Formats: sequence, structure tokens, C-alpha cells
Amino acid sequence: MSDFYDASLEAGHAHVFLGAGHDRNERKTWAVIALCSAMMLVEIVGGGMFGSLALVADGLHMSTHAGAMLIAAMAYTYARKHVDDPRFVFGTGKLGDLAGFSSAIILAMIALLIGYEAVVRFMSPVPIHFNEAIPIAVVGLMVNIASAWLLSGDGHHGHSHGHSHGEHDEHDQHAEVQYIASSAGRLALSIFEDGVAPVFRIEADTEGITSALRDAIVTTIRPDGTRQAFSFARKGAFLESTSHIPEPHAFKAVLALSDGEHSVAFEEHAHDHQDDGVDSRDHNMRAAYIHVIADAAVSVLAIIGLLLAKVFGWLWMDPLAGMVGALVIANWSYGLVRDTGGILTDMSSNEKMAGKVRAAVEAAGDKLVDLHVWRLGPGHFGAIVSLVTDEPQRGPAFYHAALRQFRGLSHITVEVVAGRRAAI
Repeated sequence: MSDFYDASLEAGHAHVFLGAGHDRNERKTWAVIALCSAMMLVEIVGGGMFGSLALVADGLHMSTHAGAMLIAAMAYTYARKHVDDPRFVFGTGKLGDLAGFSSAIILAMIALLIGYEAVVRFMSPVPIHFNEAIPIAVVGLMVNIASAWLLSGDGHHGHSHGHSHGEHDEHDQHAEVQYIASSAGRLALSIFEDGVAPVFRIEADTEGITSALRDAIVTTIRPDGTRQAFSFARKGAFLESTSHIPEPHAFKAVLALSDGEHSVAFEEHAHDHQDDGVDSRDHNMRAAYIHVIADAAVSVLAIIGLLLAKVFGWLWMDPLAGMVGALVIANWSYGLVRDTGGILTDMSSNEKMAGKVRAAVEAAGDKLVDLHVWRLGPGHFGAIVSLVTDEPQRGPAFYHAALRQFRGLSHITVEVVAGRRAAI
């Protein structure tokens, strides 16, 4: 006998798996397109008016730059407009990764083109008009710097409770700790979630776990007045709460001991997405940013090569700078193809989220039969969980309640198979 439960069946559930800064990044990308398009028109018109083929060529190059940005912008716009389209069974969160993959392919083609041109110029040097080429390269660099500035500002924020508080550094790498002076000694009350569902832990600095601590109760009081009591069980040298702590971890915690009550406050902090297994990177924005940075790097190398060629007569410096630029772009392209390609093929690249799900099931005393965890979009994961339990009262909703506390686990499907004891 087995039961299924899909989180998408809940009332009000929507498959909206876009990144937190989706709308803001969309506006930034369109702004860069406007900047590049304006520069393109100025260079092409100016080159035509003043008879500068180099200026026209750079304007056409800027048009390819704007075209690459257009891929990113259209992906943002399409994903936003179709976010509620039921034809996208897992939402439109991966459209950004698809655009990033496409941009990476374009970057690879650009690297090949630059590399080919550099080899041709090594073999057959051509005259260089330094007085035109150098200013154009400088202007191109300025446009790329402006574009990079427009696209910047979205640091990769995270969400793990790994803070350092000076003392007990090894413990604090995986927990937020508050210290309490009590008749049982100095106690450390922490929120622990290293590969497991968040739980409270109580540790004593000196005397260890004494009888005064065995009946400890922690009551959380949230800003809206909601209260929840947590009892504890001994786990070696510390006590651990028998139930998990729901997100967010911003509340007052009251520890009740035989000598009275002790209150401490926990606050939600900025965290590291990679540490808790939640990949929140926006690969569409990353691809757009790499485009402008790659172009800026080529411009810098071109300026250096042109100046050395002009001053010392080293004409080979110009194609050498192009070759170095091609290798740099190819390397960035490879990294982007690897990351976005893995997401598009549902490759599980980070085991931390899967480890949390596995630990939560096993902590309940059940057997995990099958587990699939994959990325649905920036900061969103899906999970399909199949397990065997000997507890007949535990249906799929029980495990969904235990798993939905993991930040970033946005779509959960659970299959529960009754074990031999439960089936009797």
C-alpha cells in the first residue's frame, strides 16, 4: 500500500520559481541594451559621416553585444509573463538557465572567431591605424564598464546559520549560539542545522548534562505572538530538541529550568546560499555580466597590445592580445556551459539539500527508498521522495510538513509505502 502527496495540490500553491531579483535584473538588462544600442548608432552614423571604417566596424561589434543582451532580456520578460502558464509544469524558472546556456555558446563562438583572427594576423600581419583604433578601444572599454556597473549590485547572498561568536568556534560553524548563565552552569543554546532539519541544542560548558537540565523546555515566542514549546532528549554530551524549528529563525526563546526561566533572542541573519544547498545564482544575469566583462577584458588587452605595437613597433602584440582574450573568454564560456547545462539536464550538482531531506526522513526512523532533488530556478528546488514507514498514522502530509521547513525546497512530492509492521 502506498500514498502520494504533492505540495502542488495545496490551495494557493503556484509554480513560481523565479529568482528573488527577477524584475530588477530584467530592468537592468534592458538598460544595458539601450546603452549599447545608442553607442552602436553613434558609431555607425559617425563612421559613415567621417569615413571611418574602424568606427563602423566597432559599431557593428556593439550590435552583437546588444543582441547577446537581448537574449537575456527576452528570457526575463518571457519567464515573467508566462509565470502562471500551466503548460510549464515546473514553472519558468529555468528559462534564465536556458538563456545563459545560449549566451555561453555565443561566447564560445566569439572566442573561436577572435582566436582565428589572431592566428591569421600572426601569419599575415596587416597595417594598424593606431590613431583611430586606440580611441575606439577606449570608448568601447568605457561602455563596457558602464554596462558592468548597471548589471552589478546583486551579490550572492546566502542562508546558513554559520556564524562565529568568538568562543566555541567549531560549534558555531554550524549553529547560531546564545549563552545563558544558570545554576547548572554556563549553557549554550543553539540552532543547529548542519545537514539536518533545524533543531535546538543545549550544551553545558563545565559540568555536562546534569539532572537539572533533563526536563528543560524551550518556548519560542515569535513577533506575531505565536508560541511553540520544545522538549529535549539527550544525545551524548548535549540535549537536542525532539521537534524541528520552523523558519524563519527570528524569535525570543525562553529556556525553562528548575531555577527559573531564561530568555534569549535569535535573529535571522544574512546567510550563504551555497552552504545550505540552495543555489540562488541567476545564470541569465551571470551570462550577461560575463558578456560585458569579457568585452571589457578584450578592450583592455587590445589597448595594451595597440600601445606596445605603436611605441615599439611590435605588431605581433595586437594578435597576441587577441589570443589571450580568446582563451579567457573560452574559459568563462566553459564554466557557464557546465553550470547551466547541468541544470537544464536536471543534474544534482549539490548534495546538501538532498542530504537534509535524507536526514529528516531517517531521523523519523523511516527508510528512504528513492530520492530526486533538482533545481527549478534560482533559489528553488524540487524533491520527489519515496519512503517506507512502519508507522501507520504517518501519511504523506506528515513528511511534507517535516520537509517544507527547508528554505528553497519549493515543490515536494512524497510517496509513502507501508512497511510490513504497518500493513498488518
